[in-house]
Amino acid sequence: MAHPALIAGRTAVITGGASGIGLATASRLAAAGMNVCVADRDGNALDTAARTLTTLSASGADAVLTIETDVSQLASVEALRDAALGRFGEVALLMNNAGTGGGGGPWENLDGWQRVLGVNLWGVIHGLQVFTQGMIEQGTPCAIINTGSKQGITNPPGDAAYNVSKAGIKSLTESLAHQLRGVEGCQVSAHLLVPGFTYTGMMKRFLKEKPAAAWLPEQVADHLLERLGCGDFYVLCPDNEVTADIDRRRIEWGTGDMTENRPALSRWHSDYEAAFEAFMAADRD
Repeated sequence: MAHPALIAGRTAVITGGASGIGLATASRLAAAGMNVCVADRDGNALDTAARTLTTLSASGADAVLTIETDVSQLASVEALRDAALGRFGEVALLMNNAGTGGGGGPWENLDGWQRVLGVNLWGVIHGLQVFTQGMIEQGTPCAIINTGSKQGITNPPGDAAYNVSKAGIKSLTESLAHQLRGVEGCQVSAHLLVPGFTYTGMMKRFLKEKPAAAWLPEQVADHLLERLGCGDFYVLCPDNEVTADIDRRRIEWGTGDMTENRPALSRWHSDYEAAFEAFMAADRD
């Protein structure tokens, strides 16, 4: 873990950390000697996570804190910060990772929109509002990781609310990184985690067995920590089916909808099916 914030004895706060990518990352950090403060809405999952993390940490329970948190509520995130600082005295890494899906289409399911945006986007906004200034003022190397999604970049048809929330996280994290660079003496770096197809708890509700194409959350956590050590802002994860080159081409095609004045989401438009396939298959020097 080459990032200067990720050293033994320092503290990571991870929302949505009782399962999936959040727990996998917390496990890696606990095993490396960091204190971990894991936040989640699921109290039972937090209890299980606490036992797992305590086993992994050389300091045992002294290095593990779990807090029931609703990231859609500012006061709940403030309580998380206060608990982490009260226990460990500082925060070296903030991972705004809590997420949910099942929002709705552009003119459907208002309640779903509010729920998904409340957790996915407002949860990140609340995390930044509550933690960032204090991390800057610590004067120590720190990192903020926001978990986005490829759906927030390529915007596939389906769950528009989810796509909007993740597109917002991308935009917000880019703005965060730019502004942090302009703060004199600031040692806080920002990073956008963009997982590929990952077999998380959200996926397990629909698929009882891991598809061959999917990565495990532990693979995402390992890739994240490797790329943080390299200083990457965009941590774009492949999976067992989608390579980095496929991701780049899909993103380039999506951007081309605007620059080439094609219909929105032309990748999924029948009139552009052959052109998209040719673009993906073309040789490139």
